Amino acid sequence: MVIGRIADELTRGVEGITGSINEALFEPGIRLGVTGLARAGKTVFITSLVANMLDRGRMGHLTAAAEGRILASFLQPQPDVTVPRFEYESHLSDLTCAHPHWPDSTRAVSELRLSMRIKPNGLIGGLSGPRTVHLDIVDYPGEWLLDLGLLDQSYAEWSASVLRRLEGRALGAPYVDMARGTDTAAPLDEVVAQTLARTFTAYLHAARADGFSDCTPGRFLLPGDLAGSPVLTFAPLLKPDNAPRRSLWREMETRFEAYKARVVKPFFREHFARIDRQVVLVDVLGALHRGPEAIQDMRDTMQGILGSFRPGRNDFLTQLLRGKRVEKILFAATKADHLHHSQHQRLTAIIEELTREARERARFAGAETAAMSIAALRATTEESRQHNGQTLDVVRGKLLEDGRMAALYPGELPADPRVLLNGEEGGWLEGDFEAMRFAPAPLTLRPGDGPPHIRLDRAAQFLFGDRL
Repeated sequence: MVIGRIADELTRGVEGITGSINEALFEPGIRLGVTGLARAGKTVFITSLVANMLDRGRMGHLTAAAEGRILASFLQPQPDVTVPRFEYESHLSDLTCAHPHWPDSTRAVSELRLSMRIKPNGLIGGLSGPRTVHLDIVDYPGEWLLDLGLLDQSYAEWSASVLRRLEGRALGAPYVDMARGTDTAAPLDEVVAQTLARTFTAYLHAARADGFSDCTPGRFLLPGDLAGSPVLTFAPLLKPDNAPRRSLWREMETRFEAYKARVVKPFFREHFARIDRQVVLVDVLGALHRGPEAIQDMRDTMQGILGSFRPGRNDFLTQLLRGKRVEKILFAATKADHLHHSQHQRLTAIIEELTREARERARFAGAETAAMSIAALRATTEESRQHNGQTLDVVRGKLLEDGRMAALYPGELPADPRVLLNGEEGGWLEGDFEAMRFAPAPLTLRPGDGPPHIRLDRAAQFLFGDRL
């Protein structure tokens, strides 16, 4: 058994080295991870990015496209045939049909390979012909990314931190009361264990719906084929003074450790550890609408997300000797089309301040980071209207709830984001800021143009433009 395991690990190591050599010498590849928390727009981001790479008329800030050096781009079968393919064609149809609608959100890992024929620039371009560069896009739920933080925690540490968090939230009261009334040193009763897990899972769903970001374990929200299994039947509990064998506490501890070993670690090994560029999408406007607690929770979550990455430079020898490390990370505030362009700079300043500590930690480790505000698919148009003697900059679009056309003036974001994020007196927007949800607008695209967007080309330039 031991010899077989060692041989298997050596085989995987040789395959990894061979793949790195082939990639570096013949057809370079970029593995771009796309993640974000609920309602951040991961599916729309990937769909619009691919559509705009296939028809590059709107990608003026992607240098290789602006210079005409991307001779062709096309979709190919992904190299990993065991991972579901990202349903690009279906999602694009959702966004571009006669009655467009937002596609279903990410519920599992999926991949898509976009291959590009690139004409090199400079002196090399005159000496060599076009080369192929593969962009492998990996889509995965943000909730699964947050689970990586569990690897550094014991069950006792995790339970204590979760219960402290729930005690400060009305949503968490039913579960906290149940946990306090449970004898955790008593022998395991499977009915009690399942009731605790169901109640805790109900809290996680409610917290996510209410805009909170720290909803782990992520598979409790997206269980897939693990639904009902013991590995998803645990919950945070008060640690007893003495926990005998076969007690409820011991069994919950065993299941927590099994979750890390059987669910979290395979995800890290098979998907996350091979990513070398990453974009984290953030619904900042939604958090602002929900208030100070949601924003502070989002800031804490960003710190946890950064701790899950292995940032650093991704030179050839580093890949061979230590494995890939994420070398570029973009934090993107989505839905910028819900604001007039005159406020985009303020939205960018908020995402910069929100992720400042996380980005500084990544830069210290050698990774390059950036923050920007984007809209992967523009759903609104801009107007100026007179109201009470004032000129208001508004956005106009179709409301998702009832299909009515409406012009929205959400209010002014503060010029100094620290006033908003640090909870200073008078810093919160109170009733002055309102977010609305817009449906995608019908599209009429000219030949060669992808879907309309805001700064998607700048995001692409940062994430992989240097490799083109």
